[in-house]
This record gives sequence, C-alpha cells and structure tokens, in this order.
Amino acid sequence: MTTTATNELFQTEKEELISGSEAIALACALADVDVITAYPIRPYDTVMQYVSKLKADGSFDCDFIVAESEHSQFEIVKHASSVGARTFTGSSGVGWFYAFEAITVTAGLRLPVVAMVGNRALDDPGAFGVEHNDALAVRDLGWMLYWVATAQEALDIALLAWRVAEDPTVFLPFAVSCDGSFLTHSQAIVNVPTSEQVNKFLPPYDRGKLQLHPDNPITIAPQVNEDWLMEMRRQSDEAMHRSVGVIKKAYEEFKEIFGRGDPSPFVEEYMTEDADIIIVGMGTLALPVRVAVRRFQEAGRKIGFVRVKFFRPFPTEELQEILTKCKAVCVVDRDYSYGAPSYGGVLFTELRSALYPMEKRPLMLNFIAGLGGREVHVNDVNDMVDIVQKAIETGIIEQEATWIGVRDN
Repeated sequence: MTTTATNELFQTEKEELISGSEAIALACALADVDVITAYPIRPYDTVMQYVSKLKADGSFDCDFIVAESEHSQFEIVKHASSVGARTFTGSSGVGWFYAFEAITVTAGLRLPVVAMVGNRALDDPGAFGVEHNDALAVRDLGWMLYWVATAQEALDIALLAWRVAEDPTVFLPFAVSCDGSFLTHSQAIVNVPTSEQVNKFLPPYDRGKLQLHPDNPITIAPQVNEDWLMEMRRQSDEAMHRSVGVIKKAYEEFKEIFGRGDPSPFVEEYMTEDADIIIVGMGTLALPVRVAVRRFQEAGRKIGFVRVKFFRPFPTEELQEILTKCKAVCVVDRDYSYGAPSYGGVLFTELRSALYPMEKRPLMLNFIAGLGGREVHVNDVNDMVDIVQKAIETGIIEQEATWIGVRDN
C-alpha cells in the first residue's frame, strides 16, 4: 500500500520536466518500493540523489540504505527481496561489475530485484559516456534486460519491471538500461501518473511459500553440486520462457490503464513499411537515426528503423518477421565484442543468429559507433546507409563490421 505522503504527491496526473534518472526515482515512489540501496557512481547516482530528496521532503517513505560498496548494495536488496520486500538499486560501468557476485546470485535465486544500469564505458581507459557493455554482461545470467530511449519510457518501464519480475510464474530480476548522460541527465517532459493508476496496475509483491521467514523454514542458496543443478538451471530457463507471455499481458494492461505505449513491448518500428534497408539499434541512438530516416524518406529512399527494447528475452520472432522483408539490415552497436564472429558487436551477433534459420535472409552489416558517449550524428547514419546500399547494388559485403567515426591514426 502506498503511504499518505506518496498519495499526496501523486493524487493527480501531471507533467514534469525531469531527467531519465529522476523519472525512475518517481517510479520508485509510485511503486512504493520498500528497500532502496545506494552507492555513488556516475551516471547512476542521480537516481539515488533524487530518491533521497523525495525521502527528505517527506514525499516518499522507504528504507534508504547507503551501502559501503556496490557489492553491498546488491547483497542488501537480494536479501530484502527474499523476505518479501519490493526493492530497487542500480549502478554503472565498473561499479556494476564490482557487484557481479551478488548480481549473479540474485538471478540464480529467482529474486525479482529491479535495478537501473546507467550505461557508461568500462575502465580502463574510462569515460563517463555511454557504452552498453556494462549491462550486456548479464545477458546470460537470467536477468531480463531492457533499453529505454526516453525519460517517459524510463518511468513506464520501471513500473512494468516490478509487475513482470514479481509475477510468481517469473521471479527473475530485471535490469533497466539507461544511456549515460543522454538519458540519465537530460531532461524532458514526462507524464507522471497517479498512485491510483499505479495501484491498479501493480499488485503487492507476494513470494508465497518462497518467502524466507522464521515460520516458513526454507533453504536459500543451497550447494547442490551435480545433484540438482541442471534441474534448477532448467527451471530458470522455463521462467524466462514464461516471461514473454507475462510481458505481453502486462503491457496491454499498462496501455489500457495509462493510455500510452507502442504496439509491441519488445520492439519499436519506425517507417519500416516497404523499407529496403532497416537500421537496428538500442537506446537513445533512436533520436539521430529517426531524424536521418525521415530525411531519407523525404528524398524518396526506403529506409526504416527498428529499436530493440528487450534484449532479454530477445524478440526473435518479431525481428524475424520484420527484417526478412527488407534487402539489408544495418545493425548499429554501442558496444563491442572483441574476437566475436566477424569481429562484430553483441547486438549484431545476436541478431544474425536470430535470422539464420530463415529461408529469406537479408544482407547484414554491422557498425560500431558512439562508444564512450561519442555522438552518433545524422551524417554518421548517412555513411552507414551508403555502405549498406553499395553492398545491395554489388552483392558484395566488403567488410561485415565497420567502426564509424574513428579518428585516423
């Protein structure tokens, strides 16, 4: 149940000029999160700063714990979740990695912790600008993983995250990835819903027979070795399978209650109808790409854009349906995967795997761009499309993976 202070803050729908980080902090208050842990690292720390302000103002009542490290942050919310508390935490870059033992165990124990990743470059050499490799590190661990593009989406998806993660048929952690600076610090107009709307959408967290309590003695984190480990891994796999249906149902209810949302919770299509070339990317890359696509369309060129929203579970079937209709796919990675097939990025490798079984497969080219927070300009998108167009015309892919915007040595 929401507190009196929270009800007073969210009695009526309103518009706020806030950053993506502030939007997620408001989502924490709307969701009446019980336990929030914090440890400062840019660009994630703007969330905990705004949460602490809400708490200091008396607008939000929660157990707000400033830990002594990122590892402790995730250990605290892991244990809090096991006893039935709704939780939130987050980190960025190497801070996210410092917590990796706890992050791994959280997924293995099927604890629905919701975390924000303020995407930034990994050290060394370090930068505060966005890269996606930090969040992508959990892609094989059992975490659901989503990339947001706007501050509005940050608030909305945080609410969806608790709804899906805490579903008893899922019980998996959920990472909300927000591009550093471009989203975490940039302000935009956000529609903030009422607590009544959120209460209608988001039921209380209930672990049932799985809740750790003196009256319910159960084993947490058993060492099973070879005896039962495969069975437990399979159970987590089945939970990820089930999450697809839970996401679809929750998303439809979200649209009905809040009155907004794309046709699909998994991907966003932009001018893809009859497109010869479809650009694919994640996060705030959508802004310059949409501008470029509009200009291409105005010039009579059939170029479209698909934004991948959920990376886990990966929207394989939807992407197969969309991308097999075009001649070529231009995959833009804000990450790297040294030594991967074709020396391509993570999204490219994943997407090519998804399209492999299809009888009609488009040409696929990969572009590594915008690392360390470097801007991806419309001219960069134009250059990528020109390279892809040449491959269509000649039938030859001279280089599968190309780094864009790199200075000459």
